[in-house]
Amino acid sequence: MATNLAIDNALIEEARTVGCHKTKREAVESALSEYIARRKQLEVAKLFGTIEYDSEYDYKNQRKVK
Repeated sequence: MATNLAIDNALIEEARTVGCHKTKREAVESALSEYIARRKQLEVAKLFGTIEYDSEYDYKNQRKVK
């Protein structure tokens, strides 16, 4: 899907250089992927302290190879 965007050329060139991307498209796609991943992480972080857990659960025991 072709999309025309007015993006600051200096900004995209810096992103391309810092990310070692060959093309502007690669830089934009990488930036969008990182943006999405970060937003999903923030949603997960909101759950900290809100989930109840069993205080008797022994997670170290689960790591043992049987």
